[in-house]
Amino acid sequence: MRPSRRAVITTATAAALSATSTAAAAQRQRHLRTGFERLAQDGYSLLDGERVGIVTNPTGITRDARHIVDVMHADSRVGLTAVFGPEHGFRGTAQAGGSEGRYDDPATGLPVYDTYLKSGRALADIFTASGVDTVVFDIQDVGARFYTYIWTLYDCMEAAQLAGKRFVVLDRPNPVTGRAALGPVLHKEFATFVGRQPVSQAHGMTVAELARLFNEEFLTEAVPLETVTMSGWKRSDFYDASGLPWVPPSPNMPTPETALVYSGTCLFEGTNLSEGRGTTRPFELLGAEGVDRRWAAAVNELALPGVRFREAYFAPTFSKFQGKTIGGVQVHVHDRAAFDPVRTGIALLVTAKQVWSGFAWRPDHWIDKLTGSTRVRTMIDAGADTDEVVAGWQEELAAFRRTRRRYLLYR
Repeated sequence: MRPSRRAVITTATAAALSATSTAAAAQRQRHLRTGFERLAQDGYSLLDGERVGIVTNPTGITRDARHIVDVMHADSRVGLTAVFGPEHGFRGTAQAGGSEGRYDDPATGLPVYDTYLKSGRALADIFTASGVDTVVFDIQDVGARFYTYIWTLYDCMEAAQLAGKRFVVLDRPNPVTGRAALGPVLHKEFATFVGRQPVSQAHGMTVAELARLFNEEFLTEAVPLETVTMSGWKRSDFYDASGLPWVPPSPNMPTPETALVYSGTCLFEGTNLSEGRGTTRPFELLGAEGVDRRWAAAVNELALPGVRFREAYFAPTFSKFQGKTIGGVQVHVHDRAAFDPVRTGIALLVTAKQVWSGFAWRPDHWIDKLTGSTRVRTMIDAGADTDEVVAGWQEELAAFRRTRRRYLLYR
């Protein structure tokens, strides 16, 4: 049967729209420049005459996938003398909760210092011992409060101030856009390395914007701060609009799609269910022994915007339920502009507790550290539904959004 003329026109229109969208994305890709690209383009004049140390990891790369440490080390215009590695290490060899320690980088001969879980005077002493004048930060973030690199940024800013060092942040895109702040705001009594200060669960900011917020709102004394912004980035852009290669910022953040769901589904770290570590789809696959098709059915009934859930079975190769086949769901985002990762994470927690009698929080109440207070846990335990839990943080979120607005650098 031949398609109707209307169908042909519709198909042609859709193709034209798709081509226009692709062309627009390609245009943005050509024009986007990271903070590092703009620094290098300017001949590193911002660092002229300085002994420079850089806080970075495998995500600190150029558009052609060279590491910026290798590029800077080979350029006589910049005096790179030290590297500082965060969680997972400078070259990214360590799993969650690990680092690479102190060593000399085989590729460049530069000393690499370990910053993981170091802060305050102890970290300031490392900066002093390194002999640098300026500390530079260039790491790809994923947009969630409990992703530790933004607190490495905070700790390094504080330590640089204590050590009398200048601090420079080279900006990169927020891979899940910078459109909105979402979720509960951390209460200070729950401050840990997965959340030092009152920031919302999905912050909707770039690292340069966060640095400005930290410096003005949270540091006891401001550090001499310079931010090198991107050009060509829009707050509505997802990572694929950047044209940049994706390097996993940590071993369980393999794709930008992982980052898209992470600020919601990472909450399962605070439960006895697997958050998908040890699978090829961490934070997209969730489950436990004894979970069956009822969970996917229950959460699909909520008709959450932009996302569907598939009944799934998988066997993690490490972490929770290692080597055991377990049941659960796979999260499928079909409209990322409409998707709310934090609401989705709460809905998954609520429905998991409803359909699986084995549901339990981690005994150390890690969920409170992730959400920033006891509220989410206690409300779910009391039988609150998704809308009631989400309503509980709206007032504090509105206050954070007002503060956040003052530090935004892009439209």
